[in-house]
Amino acid sequence: MKNSLFLLVLASGLAVAQAPSGYYNSANGLSGASLKTALSNIITNGHQDKGYNGLWTGYKTTDIDKNYENDGSILDIYSEKPSGTDPYKFTPVTNQCGTYSVEGNCYNREHLVPQSLFNESSPMVSDIHFIRATDGKVNGMRSNYPFGKVGTASFTSKNGSKLGTSASSGYSGTVFEPIDEFKGDVARMIFYFVTRYQSRLSTFSSGNMLGSSAYPGLQTWELNVLLAWHNQDPVSQAEINRNNASYSFQGNRNPFIDNPNYVSQIWGSGSTSGTGTTTPPSSTGCANETFETIPTASSASYLTRTWTNNGISWTATDARTDQTISSKAITVRDGSLASGSSANGIGSLTVTTQLKFTGSNGTFNVKVNGNTVGTVPYNSNTTTTTINNINISGNVAITLENNSTSDRVAIDNLSWTCYSGTSRQTQNLYPAATDLNQNSLQISNNPVSGNEIFVKGKTESIRKAEIYNLQGKLIQTIDQPFKNTRNSIRIKNPGQGIYLLKLDDVTLKFIVK
Repeated sequence: MKNSLFLLVLASGLAVAQAPSGYYNSANGLSGASLKTALSNIITNGHQDKGYNGLWTGYKTTDIDKNYENDGSILDIYSEKPSGTDPYKFTPVTNQCGTYSVEGNCYNREHLVPQSLFNESSPMVSDIHFIRATDGKVNGMRSNYPFGKVGTASFTSKNGSKLGTSASSGYSGTVFEPIDEFKGDVARMIFYFVTRYQSRLSTFSSGNMLGSSAYPGLQTWELNVLLAWHNQDPVSQAEINRNNASYSFQGNRNPFIDNPNYVSQIWGSGSTSGTGTTTPPSSTGCANETFETIPTASSASYLTRTWTNNGISWTATDARTDQTISSKAITVRDGSLASGSSANGIGSLTVTTQLKFTGSNGTFNVKVNGNTVGTVPYNSNTTTTTINNINISGNVAITLENNSTSDRVAIDNLSWTCYSGTSRQTQNLYPAATDLNQNSLQISNNPVSGNEIFVKGKTESIRKAEIYNLQGKLIQTIDQPFKNTRNSIRIKNPGQGIYLLKLDDVTLKFIVK
């Protein structure tokens, strides 16, 4: 049984594990996709693949119970009862699977990201940071299902872990839900996986959990679940111990245990208090097209070219594919480059251009959803241009149109940041509520249950309420939200997760369980 008071003290005093001095220096000052990439490089360097059978050796130091019973048995997240007697115990090595028919027969190797999603390939198949020693029977019941909140359970393990139909917003299939004690553990191990292997995600199957692009790396519904679990279950001393032991065994670390704030810095801020002063995330990386996957057939001919990369479809008209800038580039003559629709808006856009062959200096018109938001120049030199403060939320489609009918212009390294605030086309529709301040409003029923948010404070002058998820997507707008009631807002059921409630110029956080 865990000494709860002891761990409560540790929660504030030992929130950061013992990473070597300077281990994360190259990630300093970064956020969003850039931070995720920097962390990926850090934890890839030094990673030693000890092989699939090597996990058995690793578990003798990484998965030993030193924080609950502290009896040297295997710490199994699917059977551990933090405030009671465990239903069974596993002796390291002696109780390795083996075969099993019921709980308690033996422990085996549980890939929290199923190995079928990456075709059992190395080094993923033997990466101890997301492969736990767990009961064989429960592991088998969990199978390849994603993690989520269970509505109706079809199986419940002896410590309360559940398999059943999803009650998580955005997904209606079968999910597996660990007990509250280990939800944050699971979330941080999956965050590790999609960071360590972000460059390979496009080659993996999704399993209804992984994304196909480096950022954000997870499907939206799964990301919402894991963000909520990360915030509800902070890093424990058991996780810190395991991270240190895994570093000794494998040579790399889980950055989200060393620094839990990396989660909010990459995927969005979150808090269990519900009353923090943050605005909806607006500056994380959203798209990054390097043109490395463009088609090459008839490369010198000007044709319509189409491809898909990182979940975004692209079409270039009157275009050739044999020219380069930093590497591959798409070259447009009397045509345009256009993306398909992409979620999470656009804040700023950056692109590199170069005039090829002969011609004159010129510009491309940059359009978002058909509306011109700026221009990009080109000349015979390699030129990188950023258009700031585009600030359009929701789904966006980007188009670059050549203003010349004959200049042949190569385009490379096109990227834009996400944007989740009020779009610049609509941001001045309502005057600011100048008589409100952050401390005058508070959500009183936090976490929120049901479909009603109760707000304390001066609400009668509020003109609009907006609800965002942590990816910056606007999911509900309510005009004059307190017209019929002074202290509550009826919301559409957004599902489990952390959300932002924006009341004119005041933003509050709330949790839906």
